[in-house]
Amino acid sequence: MSKQKKFETTLEKLESIVEDLEGGELGLDESIKKFENGIKLYQDCRGLLKDAEKKISILTETLKEEQYQEDQ
Repeated sequence: MSKQKKFETTLEKLESIVEDLEGGELGLDESIKKFENGIKLYQDCRGLLKDAEKKISILTETLKEEQYQEDQ
């Protein structure tokens, strides 16, 4: 699974958990389990976003270096 698909799938699962928790119909134990799972999904999303941010930073830096070399 590509990182983009993984991010989108993980985000959808997280949104579903938020909806369940906001619904207020879950018992305490189920709420805690969903909250715990939500935290893990959040951490996964955050890691995927950080990876994407690093990649964008590297690509941007490469572009700047190429432009600098062309100007010389």
